Amino acid sequence: KGQLDMPNTESGFVLRVEDTDVARSTKESEQSVLADLSWLGLNWDEGPDMDMKYGPYRQSERSELYKTLAQQLLEEGKAYRCFCSPEELEEMKAKQEAAGIPPRYDGTWRDADPELVQQKLDEGVPYTVRFKVPAGARVVIDDAVRGTVSWDAEATVGDFILLRSSGIPVYNFCVAVDDATMGITTVVRAEEHLTNTLRQGLILDALGAPRPRYAHCSLILGEDKQKLSKRHGATSCDQFRLDGFLPDAMINYLALLGWNDGTDEEIFARDELIELFDIDRVVKSPSVFDMDKLKWVNSQHLKLMSVEEISDLVKEQMGWEGVWKDGVPMDDPQVAEVTFAATSLAKQMMETTKDAVLNAKTVLDYGLPESFDALQDEDAKQMIQNGNFYPLAMTIMDAIEKGEFPLPDPSQKLDAFLDEQGKGIVEDNQAGGNAYSFTAAYKAYMKILAKEKKVKGKHLFHPVRLAITGEMSGQDVTKQLALLSMATAEDSIIDAEKVNVMDMAGRMERLKKFCETIPEEFRAPMAKEEKKKDAKKEGKKEASADADADAAAATAGAPVDPITTYEGPPITALDIRVGRVLKVWEHEEADKLYCEEIDVGEDEPRMIASGLKPFMKAEDIEGRLVLVLCNLKARKLVGFPSHGMVLCASNEDHTEVKLISPPVEAKVGERVTVPDFDFEGEEIFAENKVGKKKVVEKLAPFLVTSKYGVPEFLGRPFMTSGGVCTSPISDGTVG
Repeated sequence: KGQLDMPNTESGFVLRVEDTDVARSTKESEQSVLADLSWLGLNWDEGPDMDMKYGPYRQSERSELYKTLAQQLLEEGKAYRCFCSPEELEEMKAKQEAAGIPPRYDGTWRDADPELVQQKLDEGVPYTVRFKVPAGARVVIDDAVRGTVSWDAEATVGDFILLRSSGIPVYNFCVAVDDATMGITTVVRAEEHLTNTLRQGLILDALGAPRPRYAHCSLILGEDKQKLSKRHGATSCDQFRLDGFLPDAMINYLALLGWNDGTDEEIFARDELIELFDIDRVVKSPSVFDMDKLKWVNSQHLKLMSVEEISDLVKEQMGWEGVWKDGVPMDDPQVAEVTFAATSLAKQMMETTKDAVLNAKTVLDYGLPESFDALQDEDAKQMIQNGNFYPLAMTIMDAIEKGEFPLPDPSQKLDAFLDEQGKGIVEDNQAGGNAYSFTAAYKAYMKILAKEKKVKGKHLFHPVRLAITGEMSGQDVTKQLALLSMATAEDSIIDAEKVNVMDMAGRMERLKKFCETIPEEFRAPMAKEEKKKDAKKEGKKEASADADADAAAATAGAPVDPITTYEGPPITALDIRVGRVLKVWEHEEADKLYCEEIDVGEDEPRMIASGLKPFMKAEDIEGRLVLVLCNLKARKLVGFPSHGMVLCASNEDHTEVKLISPPVEAKVGERVTVPDFDFEGEEIFAENKVGKKKVVEKLAPFLVTSKYGVPEFLGRPFMTSGGVCTSPISDGTVG
């Protein structure tokens, strides 16, 4: 049925509209609830939009049934008419409170003289119909979540109302009648309704109907441990749709609030949940709604989808965010192209589909201010002060003005996002296009620029990125330029004014103004002696800021150890092991993926997929010792179950990727360590914790290779029992 049903049953999902509260129930609110359930994929087997034997399914359409059964209870002596006025009831309540007695109806009309009752009826005095709670009655239920719960009915409630004086039935009477007449076998609801079960149980017993099985789930709390409400930012279900959450991810996350399958697994497909869900594993304790956790769950579901699958959802977001010009039909080919590009660009960093749109807006805007003094990014400022930015920016402006800078081909809009076979790129470090594409021309230009300016690595790529995109970091520059090209074409369907698009001419004009404000001393690369002097000065400044006056005086001029200022997750959280590649073969469906069988010292080899095919041959990998990050959750990469990641070193633009090599004396299965960190005493994070806490992402900026090609963390090398690990790439990144 596509539902989380009771285990080992053929239950159906009955959708009943409880709308007897006329003031609060509207057709609009009902339609909103139905739309939300439909979006979540919670498809009912019976409901208000169906003509079935247990209908109608709106309580407002079942009034005659309630009146008939109320009359039946009257005739059987299980209910009675009460003619107390509101004033009399208030007086009764006040006396009980003054006497310290819990307020409840005192039974004034419970055993009234039938002649007096008839007299009141003849006089037309308004009355309510009250349930006659049997003397000594107890209600006991075996709640699927809370176990045995019992009430002394007589001591807990007085004779309660079934029909108001207006003839409108009360909630508990409607629910009990509906449960009885619709054949409801199981009721799963919030713990707030637990006290209602007493009244409903009494009514069901009086009607001679079986009680359903009950499961009263704990409330969902805000982070302050109070009941979740609007003040916690709780919104309508539809708002989650508008914010870019996936229905399956919502169901996955909501299922985890108070339930688990007995393992550490947290990501479930809908069919898996249906198979695994058991109401008996729902816990009593309340759960806290964690928006960050929901986003993480959503991001994991997005990672399991292809760019093509996500694109249609992003297209909707584009519309809601006002990206398209007015009147653009959604079947326009450009809509599909722009959406595909924006989705591909953001695929690896997306937590919601809305992120693809927000990222596209950032890419299409240009964040570089008009003056050096207005620059807020301290890293960018420091980079410019090193002197490489100005000459590179001037060269780029000149090349663009002369038409010598490689720019996207308008006739091949998606080249940067597709591989040579025309398939969407799935990894950040994969370059699009072929040998004749603009992407290849861009890489060739960068190599020439590096040679001419005698600069490489971050000293080349950071200045170029800042000059072209206005940002110090972000996705591949060629992909960003490709999206910009689509947005600035004459026939573009993107509303440039709403999105705040800045074309290349506007960027170069802004860049020119910015360069004019760069102080003269930062317009040329520092000489080696100046760099050393500057580094020494910076070391003094940091030492002074981080230590007290005496320590600063003692250590003046000494470089600051980065470990003293590091505030990220511990490197000990990662389980990096030495592995030996036993077998390598090409993925049948992904042209740039290898499938690898790797021995990491466990009972069985790990199966791992990696995007190494564009960079090396299978025979160059097979048989080698490698480093494997082992505490990553298993996931499918284009259908292949991959459990772990082979660590590599790469240059700034990922055009060069090489394996990190453990020393030949290293032992398969041994854990890689880093000096000055307690790898014996500190815990290795569980796989789900690594993903949920984004440990790898937070550590990534600090995992680099030195100028000698040694993989390091905070200046400390990766070590094994056989010595230091190495790589052929200097001043690179590790991932």
